[in-house]
Amino acid sequence: MSKQNPLWAPWRVEYITKSNDMDCIFCFKPSENQDKKNHIIFRGEKVFAMLNKYPYNNGHIMVSSYTHKANLTDLTDEELKELMSVVVFYTKKIKSLMQPDGFNVGMNIGKTAGAGFDEHIHMHIVPRWEGDTNFMPVIGRQEVISESLDSVYDKLKTVKI
Repeated sequence: MSKQNPLWAPWRVEYITKSNDMDCIFCFKPSENQDKKNHIIFRGEKVFAMLNKYPYNNGHIMVSSYTHKANLTDLTDEELKELMSVVVFYTKKIKSLMQPDGFNVGMNIGKTAGAGFDEHIHMHIVPRWEGDTNFMPVIGRQEVISESLDSVYDKLKTVKI
């Protein structure tokens, strides 16, 4: 058996060891008014968009209403309309700026469905590239993110809706 070389990702320890009683990031991050630090790339009237701090891939965005609502059916028509408009806008912009081969777009509604913050509905936009799922996550149980959050933030923050 060959010796494995570890891949270091020290920023992940915060996610791995985080407390389950963590405050809702979709409530407190926008209220901090530190958009660059919190990677908030868009603020609308009803919703905002931010980069996922623990992304599945480069450019992983979460779009959320400002209001703390757990279910899709709790959102107003105005919130739903703006949410989908922002998702469509950033899907187009990521396609143009980062040239992914496809996207995963969706919601995890409820803890059982995999929602990390199950009390505040949000939608994920995850760009995908041919070959981005390779032996690393499948055999090595390692994910490789090739671009920093700050670099992706700078790229996406410049586009306007």
